[in-house]
Amino acid sequence: MSTTALESASTNPLNGSGQHVVPDVLVAPLAPARPAKVSLVIPALNEARNITWVLEQIPDCIDEVLLIDGRSQDATLLMASRCMPRIRTIAQEGPGKGNALRTGFRHATGETIVMMDADGSMSPREIPHYLHFLDNGYDFVKGSRFVAGGGSLDITALRRAGNLALLATVRRLYRTTITDLCYGFCAFHRCFLDLLDLRSPGFEIETEMVLHAVRAGLRIAEVPSLELPRRSGRSNLRTFRDGARVLRTVLAEHKEAA
Repeated sequence: MSTTALESASTNPLNGSGQHVVPDVLVAPLAPARPAKVSLVIPALNEARNITWVLEQIPDCIDEVLLIDGRSQDATLLMASRCMPRIRTIAQEGPGKGNALRTGFRHATGETIVMMDADGSMSPREIPHYLHFLDNGYDFVKGSRFVAGGGSLDITALRRAGNLALLATVRRLYRTTITDLCYGFCAFHRCFLDLLDLRSPGFEIETEMVLHAVRAGLRIAEVPSLELPRRSGRSNLRTFRDGARVLRTVLAEHKEAA
């Protein structure tokens, strides 16, 4: 069952009588454990005008950045290498966003994996919020534009309606309370990668990932995220085509689980 970041972050320090609970024994805090290595996977195709802004925003908590290139015809790779000399650039294996992400996941060396887009629509500055919940008992953390604190400066009325319709279908079929289905800003522990069993070649991999996390019983947190307008260029997203692919994925996954 999923829970929003806002819900899971709240605590109640009072006991049943309305008084603060004071522990009988005060124990010195343990030394903090060595943080897990974090890999950031960014699929990119012709994002030369956007990738520098994305890389410049990456916080210090990221140990490894992998740019998965889908045979860009512009200066994406050159701009990325000049902006971040330590970046790992890897050629995508097979066409489509799903193949790009799976390529990145296979090459990532961190115990924690974060995925986000290269077009500037997602802010890397939000990543610490995702890692906070992974460090505090959650298995899979996803961004949501539709919880309090989230939003979108890019989504059209048609896309919003399509997202709501798809989400209503998923909630009914899978009995989940997730609030955003088609948003590719996610983080998870690498140990769950095989359990997620990702197979989709295209954009629908984001939906497949969420559904497999739900089916596997992973503890899911949703973090409020603000979707920004694409900084430059045109999106490859096609509302009806990609919406149909997502719907087919939802129905096929439900049939497989039945």
